[in-house]
Amino acid sequence: MSSDTVTVDLLVDGGKATPGGAMGPALGPTGVNIKQVVDEINKQTQAYKGMKVPVTVTVFKKTREFTLSVGIPPASALILKEAGLSKGSGTPNTEVVGNITFQQLINAAKAKWPDLTAATLGAACKELLGTMVCMGITCDGKAPRVVQKEIDEGLYADILSENEE
Repeated sequence: MSSDTVTVDLLVDGGKATPGGAMGPALGPTGVNIKQVVDEINKQTQAYKGMKVPVTVTVFKKTREFTLSVGIPPASALILKEAGLSKGSGTPNTEVVGNITFQQLINAAKAKWPDLTAATLGAACKELLGTMVCMGITCDGKAPRVVQKEIDEGLYADILSENEE
């Protein structure tokens, strides 16, 4: 990046960003129209309503124009959305707060896959199952570690191959 640009990384509420919080102080000195930035962020993050979304704003100082790069929400946010929950368990090893189906796990894994190191959809599902352990959320009523072993044993091979694109 040259000194002609300023890059600001933000974590915003999908479709509901506001100029408050870290955004105003970070973008104010650049001279960019903050309302335009907020409107564009909300437009581009509409599909992630109810989730925290990473956004990078690059401001070109001379022209005061900007570009946005919208990331993928954290795995935990995708899982919470699939489970219909606002937060995970405070004591995940003893308290289960929700459950998702294997298909919902696949949906979340497919959404997050570009950000993961996983080479296959099964590996992506296993990564998200690892996150679910820390959240107190089960898959098809089973502990996430059990489902990880079942993926390794080939139990979900058919549904995974149907969904892999």
